[in-house]
Amino acid sequence: MSDFASRLIQGTRSLGPLCVGIDPHPGRIPDLFGGDTPEGLAAWGEAIVASAAGRVAVVKPQVGLFERHGPDGMRALQRVCDASQEAGLLVIADAKRGDIGTTAKGYAAAYLSRNAPFRSDAVTVNPYMGLDTLEPFLDLAEETGKGVVVLARTSNPGSADFQARDLEGAPLYARVVEALAPAIDRLKGAEGWSSLMLVAGATGPDEARHLRSLAPQALFLVPGYGAQGGGASDALAGFTRIGNRLEGGTVNASRSVTFPSGSDTAATKADWRQLIEAAIDDAQADLSRHAGNTAVTSG
Repeated sequence: MSDFASRLIQGTRSLGPLCVGIDPHPGRIPDLFGGDTPEGLAAWGEAIVASAAGRVAVVKPQVGLFERHGPDGMRALQRVCDASQEAGLLVIADAKRGDIGTTAKGYAAAYLSRNAPFRSDAVTVNPYMGLDTLEPFLDLAEETGKGVVVLARTSNPGSADFQARDLEGAPLYARVVEALAPAIDRLKGAEGWSSLMLVAGATGPDEARHLRSLAPQALFLVPGYGAQGGGASDALAGFTRIGNRLEGGTVNASRSVTFPSGSDTAATKADWRQLIEAAIDDAQADLSRHAGNTAVTSG
């Protein structure tokens, strides 16, 4: 198995930089799939996967929105992860885990081990309890060819409360990334990119450019594009120009591509799928055009 970074960058070169976020928000799952129930989440998520396959390289299930349904919700997440893997999609589990010792090992095993119950290619982690909390994830990523996605500068308005605070002459997010330099190098793959990704929100393009100067080999996971207000240019601000194209990560869109206008009232699953596929294609084309990527998505 090749390293996660190489698999992701090859996929985005082929299809474009869009990542489809699978976020089953309360009350938004169409009755066509069973509504806001564990079975509805699983059926809807599997249908999103089927629509995304061949159009994007990567999907990102939001773990908390499955977990709210308890064990049955986590079984729904398991089904979505399995369907994604079987469809040839890379899976970033958006779990934002962060803990110490054996607890961190347990979280890492759940998503990154060879026999993980929630089969994923990478998982998001919170570094703010210290670098030792990342070690179990880094160890498994090295062993299994997986990825670790570290929160750096997130897209939510409250990110400035702490992440932008000055710490000895630089914002805290920059100090975190500086401390991650050895781990970024440790997970560098065959394509020259590291399987240690950084979260760099589309709502902070200047910060993304700063992060790129600090971590030239780290792939970026970019939330905030679409419904959160970030445009394509802002979302790609931290990417690197290579020849006539920009690359360096994946840009997530969730609500704008999984709940497009009219999808909640679609009369049939075929009508619904047509709306979802059109929204994915439009977002992929928008990002690819700004990135200089000539990839053509399936129609």
